[in-house]
Amino acid sequence: MTHPLLGQLVQFLFIVLLPLLIVAGGLAGLFAVGALFDFLDDQEGFAKRIEALFRRPPKPPKLAGPEHYYRPYWER
Repeated sequence: MTHPLLGQLVQFLFIVLLPLLIVAGGLAGLFAVGALFDFLDDQEGFAKRIEALFRRPPKPPKLAGPEHYYRPYWER
């Protein structure tokens, strides 16, 4: 004996979630195909982007100290 609410839940999930999963899969597939074409079009640029992911960020700027301004060498 199956519960009637279980049948309605299965119908709801089939009607609502299945199309959403199909659309999400299609979008993921299009994204993958676009990434493949981008890679095939510019392989050197793709390699540079991958290397940039692992590059250290630039050091934060520092405030200039009292020795910042120009003074001739013989006055130091």
